[in-house]
Amino acid sequence: MKSRVARGEQADRIFAALGDGTRRAIVDLLAHGPLTVSALAQPLGVSLTAVAQHLQILEACGLLKTEKRGRVRFCAMDPDGLDALEEWVGRHRQLWARRFSQLEEILREDP
Repeated sequence: MKSRVARGEQADRIFAALGDGTRRAIVDLLAHGPLTVSALAQPLGVSLTAVAQHLQILEACGLLKTEKRGRVRFCAMDPDGLDALEEWVGRHRQLWARRFSQLEEILREDP
């Protein structure tokens, strides 16, 4: 199990990776199932080289896995890749829910 610091660093890498629109589009496309690099490049309107660079970043932060079969590289989402983000969002959701509840109590008390 990764430490909170390691999970935080992974979340940072994922946020940075998803800060790019092309990479978010790749994630959206792969949400429907595995695709080849060529199949990703066509709807994105970018070169195979550009897609490969984006895939490297997404793979490095743990969001997807690639597998070469013969001369074709297949890409698929890694279901565990979002765990660090899920943990981060969950912590912050709880924090903000408590704060909003406290604010609601204060507003009810002060006419």
